[in-house]
Amino acid sequence: MSGRGVREARVEATRAAILDAAERLFAEYGVHTVSNRQISIAAGQGNTGAVGYHFGTKTDLVRAIAGRHTQAIAEIRTRVLAEAGDFTCVRDWAACTVRPVTEHMAALGTPSWFARFNAQVSVDPALFEVMMDEDDLVSASREQLREVLDRFLPDLPHQVIAVRVLMARHLIVQMCVETERALAEGSPAARLNWEDTASDLTDAITALWEAPVTAPVTRHPGGAAGK
Repeated sequence: MSGRGVREARVEATRAAILDAAERLFAEYGVHTVSNRQISIAAGQGNTGAVGYHFGTKTDLVRAIAGRHTQAIAEIRTRVLAEAGDFTCVRDWAACTVRPVTEHMAALGTPSWFARFNAQVSVDPALFEVMMDEDDLVSASREQLREVLDRFLPDLPHQVIAVRVLMARHLIVQMCVETERALAEGSPAARLNWEDTASDLTDAITALWEAPVTAPVTRHPGGAAGK
């Protein structure tokens, strides 16, 4: 390998070490309580300015961590959709929403930190937008969701759809946290493995979408209710 190749390999190794350390520390302690200096030390970098040098701002660092996971999830999702073919029911779509996430989590091994990192970022309004920008799973799912709703749930009001999208996302995020934590701690908790979590989430999200609407849909100022 040439001198330039050696330098590039070292840079990539340094960047990977920083991303790994930051993901773990953010997952354990939260994004805003962890300093760049702590990340540099955890990554084995003598230069405590290494994080800023390689990634810029903390938001840029969060975006880089999210990006390497969402890209992998998107690749799995492409395969899962090809295997599924045409949707025949709401559960088909729910499975294609859940499986790419749980398959990626399983591939990370134990311990992993992405689910808990994702949960920490999701409670921060600014960083949540970063995750949504990077989340190909969310953006690419919209067309399939519209198709499923038009075919199987044509009378579901727009406001109910918006709320249930949020509910489904929170279910996936939080159950991945619980499974990741249980596996990392060696907990004997029932059904907290990635295969069973995928099945349980698919069942729950299917039931969520197919649940009746029992409360009246309220009209917000400036907007129409219903679908």
